This record gives sequence, C-alpha cells and structure tokens, in this order.
Amino acid sequence: MALVPLNLFVNHDGRSKRQRVTCRYKCADACFHPVPNTSDNAYFGDIVAELSRRRALKAAGVAVLAVGAGSALAACSTDGSDSAATSSSSTPAAPPMPPGMNFAAVAPNSEDAVLIPEGYRQSVVISWGDPVLPGAPAFDVTKQTAAAQRQQFGFNNDFAGLLPIEGTPNRFLLVTNHEYTTEQFMHPGYDAANPTREQFEIGIAAHGLSVVEVERTPNGLRPVMGRYNRRITADTPFTLIGPAAGSDAVTTAADPAGRTVLGTVNNCSGGVTPWGTILSGEENFNSYFGAPEGAPAPTPVVADRLKRYGVKVQPTERKWENFDPRFDLLKTPNEVNRFGYVIELNPWDPASTPVKHTALGRFKHESANVYVADDGTVVAYTGDDERFDYMYKFVSSRKVQDPGRAGENRAAMANNMSILDEGTLYVAKLSSDIPAGEIDGSGELPSTGSFAGTGTWIPLLRSGPDGQAESLVPGISAQDVAVYTRFAADKAGATKMDRPEDFEANPKTGKVYVALTNNDERGVPGEAGPDAANPRKDNKNGQVLEITDDHRGTTFTWDLLLVCGDPEAADTYYGGFDKTKVSPISCPDNLAFDGHGNLWISTDGNALDSNDGLFAVALEGPNRGLTKQFLTVPIGAETCGPVITDDLVTVCVQHPGENDDNSIDDPLSRWPEGGNGTARPSVVAVWRDGGNIGV
Repeated sequence: MALVPLNLFVNHDGRSKRQRVTCRYKCADACFHPVPNTSDNAYFGDIVAELSRRRALKAAGVAVLAVGAGSALAACSTDGSDSAATSSSSTPAAPPMPPGMNFAAVAPNSEDAVLIPEGYRQSVVISWGDPVLPGAPAFDVTKQTAAAQRQQFGFNNDFAGLLPIEGTPNRFLLVTNHEYTTEQFMHPGYDAANPTREQFEIGIAAHGLSVVEVERTPNGLRPVMGRYNRRITADTPFTLIGPAAGSDAVTTAADPAGRTVLGTVNNCSGGVTPWGTILSGEENFNSYFGAPEGAPAPTPVVADRLKRYGVKVQPTERKWENFDPRFDLLKTPNEVNRFGYVIELNPWDPASTPVKHTALGRFKHESANVYVADDGTVVAYTGDDERFDYMYKFVSSRKVQDPGRAGENRAAMANNMSILDEGTLYVAKLSSDIPAGEIDGSGELPSTGSFAGTGTWIPLLRSGPDGQAESLVPGISAQDVAVYTRFAADKAGATKMDRPEDFEANPKTGKVYVALTNNDERGVPGEAGPDAANPRKDNKNGQVLEITDDHRGTTFTWDLLLVCGDPEAADTYYGGFDKTKVSPISCPDNLAFDGHGNLWISTDGNALDSNDGLFAVALEGPNRGLTKQFLTVPIGAETCGPVITDDLVTVCVQHPGENDDNSIDDPLSRWPEGGNGTARPSVVAVWRDGGNIGV
C-alpha cells in the first residue's frame, strides 16, 4: 500500500447546519458572538494589483476552456456517477474518468450510517473507549472512570495519520487527535450546571492524541497492542520552544521558567511530516479558560488581548476552571497564553516529550502541513480558523535531513524536530485586478471567467537558535509576535479570509490548496465586504483556494478552484466544470491527495440537505472541477482526517448524533453499534476487494 505524503438539522439564521450544541463545546459558540477581528486593515477588494504574465495568460485561456465544457462531462451522470458516453457525429467523445475517481458517487442523504460506493467495503477501526494500552478495560458507558479513559481511545477524533512500520508488512501507526468533548453525549444523566470531578478528569483524559498500531487484514484495519501505543492527554507534559518560551507572557507560578506546559486541547487537523512526526493544531483553546460568575473585569490591555482571541472572563461550558486553577483566568492568567500553538509528536518514541512550536505563531490553528522545497527548505502552511482571520506560512532557515528508518538517525531527527523553530513566519495579503464592480457579493463569475489574483507573504517574525528572534512588525516585540500573533498580522495588513482551515500542498504539482469553510458575516454592516477570493455575502457554503506559490519566496498567484454550494445556484463554481455533472459540496474542512493528484475534501457543517461527506475533485485537464462524493457519515457527524492511499481510505467520524434536542439519554444516533448502542466517534476504513480506489 503506497501512502501519499505529504433535514434533521437546524439552520441557525442562515448559518451552516452544525448543531448549536456542537458549536458550544467545539468552539465556544464562535459564530454566535462578535467577530474577534476588529482591525481596520483594508480588505483587498479595495486594492488593484497587476497580475503576472502567467496569470494573464491563464485568464486569456478561459474562453477556450469554456467552449469544451458542455461535452467534457459526458462520462458522468447528473448525480456524478459514471455512465457510458453516447457518441455521435456532432458530439465529441468524452474524456476518460480521471484515475482515482472511477466510482459511483454517493447521493446526498440523511442516513444514520456511513454510506460508500457500490462495490466497496467498510469497517470500523477503533471507537471512543476502545483499549489503546495494555490492561485497559473494555468500554462501558455506565462505568466510566478517568483511569480507564487514560488507557482508551479518546473522544471526537479529528485528524488521522497512517504511517507504515518499516520492515513489518501491513502494520501501521494510526495517530489521531481528540479535538473536544461533548459531555452530555458522554455521561448518562449529565448535569451541565454541576459536573463532577470524575467527569472533569474523564474530560482531561479524553482530549489529546492516540497512537495505535493497526494491522491490515482482509476485513480492514485491526488495532493491536503494539510497542508504540500511547495516549497523550490534556495534562501530558509538553515542552514550549521558540521565541515565546520563557517570556513573561507564558510564565506561571507552577512553571516560572515558562517552558513546560501540561497538556494540549482542541487539537483540530494536522499533518504528517516527511521525517515521520505528527503536527497538530491547537484550535479553539479559548473555550477552556474562564472565571467565576461576577469576576472583575481585566485591565484594558488584558481585555483587548483576551477579546482578540475570543477568551471570555465568565464560566465556561465544561467548567474546568472549577476543578483546576490552570483554567481559571483570575488564578492563572498566563495559562491561556500557553495554548494555541502547533504541537509536534514523535510517535516512534513513546517516551519522548511532545513540543509546542511558538515560532509558528499563536492563533486558532486548524492544522499545519509541510512542503519541502527542492533545496530541502521546509515550508509549513497553517490557517487561523476564525471568521475574517488569516493564512500563514513558515519558511525554515535550515534544511531537512534524512532521519532514516523510523527516525533511527538521531542527529537528523533532532535537526528535523527543531526545524520549525528557526525561520520566518509570514501572513498572506491577496489582491486582484478584477474590477470592484464585478465583485458584488452575489458570487457570480466576473468577466474574466474565474476568480483569480496575486498575493504577497508579509514577514512577521524571524526566529533563530535557542529562541532568539527578531520582530519584523514595527512596535511589537518578537515575543509578542509569537504570543499575540493576530495583533501583528492585523498591523501588517493581512487579508481577512472566510475561515481558513486546512492547507495541503499537492505532492505532484506543488500547488497549495486551502479550505475556506464559510463566513456568514461576510458583507454585513461593519464587517469586510466580498472580494475576489471571498466573493459572496452571507457565505454559508465556503470555497477552496488554489495557490501557486513561490514556496521559499514572498509572492504567489491564486485561483478559486471551487465556490461551494448548490450546483444549481448562480453563486457556485466548480472549476469551470459543468455543474449539472457534479456532487454538491458544502463547508470544505480537511484536505488530502491521492497518488493520482486528485484533491479529496471532507466537510463540516453541510449547509445543504445532506450529511457531511468525503469528496474527490479533479484538478487538471478537461475534468478540472469534477467533484464526486465518495462517502457520507452518519447523521449529526462531521467528516474529518481523510487518509487516501492507493487501496484504502480512512476517515474520522466525529460527533455522530450530536443534536440540540438530544443527549446520550435520548440519542439521535446509535452508530456504529446500532441496536441499543451508544453513538461513538470512530475511525472508519473503506476499501475495494481486489482493486485500488477509483480505478
């Protein structure tokens, strides 16, 4: 198996159909509170920039592509499934289906099941509560303990990485993170106003990451008690490294050196590095820190810092601040500054201490993914998943080294494990020469035939050895750029985007893709209006941005590959492809690539009448923009962490059955067990007997 590297939903005021209970626990109701970014930096709808010669030539070719669009789709039926082309003397032969996408598309649905194409098989790999460490008890939802959860698979798995174990055929490390907990879907009889200490301790243990050895069998992937198995929790020690480490903003009474942090929380997506480690982004960390009712207001400076990161001086949903002073903003005001980073875990060394890389900045990281330039320079792309926040990249000043099998070259591994601590952090500013009058918020295509433009990476912070750093933003210290990165990016004039989530570089072309999930505040009074990269007001469905980057440099060009939503709507765009021949996609979240160079997209919060799903998208040639749904997840669930190999697909099924009117005592979903079973977040494997995926 060749791995690739690198209508039961409530529509809240036109927003995506993610449930309010999910919003409360996952992101502290971010979309129901004022936008944290109140900066007045210009959005690029006000900026006119010349396109490069390459951009102009590409735009000039749009008319040629449009001529063939009507006949390019004959190989697909109207629901995106395959059908035989009908040829005639007046109809050109349809191009063949792209390799990797030759499967019957799954139709939109609201089933309480994972639905996959005909001819494929599926199995659940591991679920919340399944044993990870030797001696772990079997899951029993009525007899949960923190001690058991520390040895079991955590809750709400989001990212997944699948790493081959060298020299052991059909054995892999499955590494997942556990983004958040939703307590009323975990504990029978849960009292949200009065959680118990044991429930708090279970929550601590259910966060973090799991490392599990799995074995490939004829019936999918099977967990085994291997020597690499490990649980990381919300109180596992981490080492804080880079410019923020040791600064006044991150020291506490328990850690006066400011270099040892207990735990990681709200880990969203992530990535597998070329040297075999795992990166994971601490995203909505703000929701874990609070204060008692009636707490005094902080000073204006502190209040501004908290507000920009969505931190509120009030009781939190989980009320962890009642049990541990770390989460009480009054007792430990600096603890919140020790979260919001990209973490790195070496899964090949169960005794290793994971790290938090402060040189990559502090914000709501969806993920971080690495691209290695021809000369060995490492470029890490990461997005800040908040309405009107920014896209970033980090360019290393050192070169990657070959770590050998499973990191056995210790010197090379040490070099690579610290390579994200030395280099330059940039934030993106986009521009376009599309006339402002053609970007009216409707999402309809401009006269050029596509949304496109250029961009610049603005430097914010240059980091060196041993935490030495230089601020590249006047008036802000290097330590403050690392800890309060959003303020530095505001001052630099970065472009406000529609929730930039996952970044992935195509290993075949080097082009970089960004999932922009949605932004219902785009264009409302007082907020940034539509622009060429964010062309719709009340953007419920999101878009996917394609960047052709000078990876080591500071310039790029960009296109919108997809403007998601109902293909019948005028405000959607599928790469120039015939929209009657695509699967409808909404709220793109995580990205991956197959070995053929196709982009795969998982969704979160589908604003159309369907469960979330996993989609394959063709990127090149006459089929560019062809979008086909490969699977859907159960009702109430989100599709996360896709891994696409030649002959296996895995996805994380997060928060199945989460619904405002339900709980574990009155469930909407019984997946994956069925019957009287408990809805449990799980990893699912999909494969095709005797054949590869989509060929």
